[in-house]
Amino acid sequence: MFGGRVSAAPDVVTVLFFAAARDAANTAELTLDAVPEGYTVEALSKELAARFPALGVRLRWVRFAVNGEYVRLEHPVRLGDEVALIPPVAGG
Repeated sequence: MFGGRVSAAPDVVTVLFFAAARDAANTAELTLDAVPEGYTVEALSKELAARFPALGVRLRWVRFAVNGEYVRLEHPVRLGDEVALIPPVAGG
């Protein structure tokens, strides 16, 4: 897993921010103690943009991983999940 955890806490959603996403959110981790039925990565993305305005514009390029697997925006997010925001990596 991206967070190095054996498993996420079963009663929360753990959101991990890496690199530029961490800088924009000014935090490495966020926990959500409740998510509505039918909550998706897209809904989480919108919530994060509202909570962290500096992160909002960057979300267009971020990849999301749920429990260590890259997923699409329609992927469900449930209590116990670990969601990682992975910005693009440049290098040479």
